[in-house]
Amino acid sequence: MITNAAAVSRSGEPGYRVLLRNGVDLKFLMAPEHGFTLDYEAGQNVGNAGVGDSLKIWSLYGDSRKPDISLLKTIDALVFDLQDAGVRCYTYLSTMKLAMEACNEAGVTFMVLDRPNPIAPLPASGFVLEPRFESFVGAAELPFIHGMSVGEIAEWLQKRRFPGLSLQIVRMQGYRRDRFADDLPGFRFRPPSPSLHDFKTLLLYPATVMLEGTDVSEGRGTDTPFRMFGAPFIDSKTLIQELETYRLPGVEFHRTSFTPERSKFSGVECQGVRLKVIDRDHFDPFLASTAILLSLQKLWPEETGLHRHADFFDKLAGTSRYRLMIQQQRPIGEILAVARGQVRAFDVAYRGRFLYP
Repeated sequence: MITNAAAVSRSGEPGYRVLLRNGVDLKFLMAPEHGFTLDYEAGQNVGNAGVGDSLKIWSLYGDSRKPDISLLKTIDALVFDLQDAGVRCYTYLSTMKLAMEACNEAGVTFMVLDRPNPIAPLPASGFVLEPRFESFVGAAELPFIHGMSVGEIAEWLQKRRFPGLSLQIVRMQGYRRDRFADDLPGFRFRPPSPSLHDFKTLLLYPATVMLEGTDVSEGRGTDTPFRMFGAPFIDSKTLIQELETYRLPGVEFHRTSFTPERSKFSGVECQGVRLKVIDRDHFDPFLASTAILLSLQKLWPEETGLHRHADFFDKLAGTSRYRLMIQQQRPIGEILAVARGQVRAFDVAYRGRFLYP
């Protein structure tokens, strides 16, 4: 079973224990980035471990990120039970894709215990990944905000890449894609990783995560990562004045300062901006992200460092086109039109991708 501490039942019981209690002969566990106990930071290698019930935990974010084929040949089915974040760069999707590939090679059934996409009401948006930019932060040719559950993505991947794979999806009951996770009856959102520790952060994550591909702090090393951003070279007042020219719906910008305890600018005071979502039904994270990047590039093109981090930024974006348009200071409407055109084409090509109304 590929799982972690966020994968629990409605009563809060760990999912793997639910299987054991119901007589499933569970042989071992596997854990993705952040580890089984969710106490590893982003990008930090995770070693193998053990857990109560005498189960071995094999790491899928250490020496190898793909399940061992010889290990899979000792079982009948590999169960995937992880809470996703709804954004393509979140690495649990890459873990799932590699696990599906391994199961296909081993002749083992892959079973997904589906869970809600917590930000499903947000329209699919952002650039669709180009195949040459596929990486561990870009699993496949999906829009940046994809609007799909992990079960829906698994079925989509199987049809496109693993047609011979035995895939079983345990569907959710009562799920509606027009509701955010905290509005779903009977569902309690559990933070899927250390930096996404509440729903407010999760909602802002797709608006600020692209800053990981710059020299601007996305707030890691503070109590509110992804809900604010900044750098020592930023003038908050000037930046907010620039951002307000875009008249972004559903979000406010406030001046702030912070000193990260780790990650970028560790121990150095940063001036920046705190985001506050005031109307999530109208908030557009990709629009906000684009406005932030255009503003930073306009005001501090050298210090923002897009040119220094082009390779990683392009992997996050799924294309080099986004970065180039930001650097060229193309009008925001032009950038959005290109991305929306790609999303429309994706929607037409894969109209049957949803499992739920």
